[in-house]
This record gives sequence, C-alpha cells and structure tokens, in this order.
Amino acid sequence: MSAPLSPRDCSDMTDVRAGIDALDKTLVALLVERAGYITRAMELKQVNGWPARIPARVEEVVQNVRREAETQGLDPELVDQLWRQLIDWSIDLEEEGLSRDKA
Repeated sequence: MSAPLSPRDCSDMTDVRAGIDALDKTLVALLVERAGYITRAMELKQVNGWPARIPARVEEVVQNVRREAETQGLDPELVDQLWRQLIDWSIDLEEEGLSRDKA
C-alpha cells in the first residue's frame, strides 16, 4: 500500500478518504502509545502516593496543546475541548487502576 497523498494532491474523494483513513489509523496508534504513558504515570503515582488528578498539570497540558494548535493554525478551542476529554478519560483510567490496587 502506498503512502497517502497530501491533501492538495488528492484528485477525488477516494484519495481524500484514503488520506483521512490513513491518518485516523495513525492517530489511534498514537493514542495507544499515549495510553501507555498514562499507565506508567498511574504506576509512578501509586508508588509516590500522588492522586490521579493534578489540576496544575492538567492546565499545563491544555495550555501546551493550545499553543501548539495556534502555532500550526488549528483552532485552539477545538484542541482545548478534545484534550480536556482525553485528559478526563486518562484520569478516569488512572483512578480506576489506583483504586483497584488499593483494594
């Protein structure tokens, strides 16, 4: 399978859809990798007695991605909403693991 075309090089919707599908596959793989870091964070938080939610870190992550979105020309509000949902999911995962290990 060849690499997807750049958006500008797509000549029809088949090309566009192939590019989107390829990016979606990559995004899922990156989310899986990110989840691995969340699992490791949970383990380290357990050892250190830290809570799953650290509000200052949540805001730091959100501000980092907002700045990156602005730099790359993406709507920072969209990124803010997406990352807050991603962070909430991550914290839920950590809390589940932390409470399971306490039982």
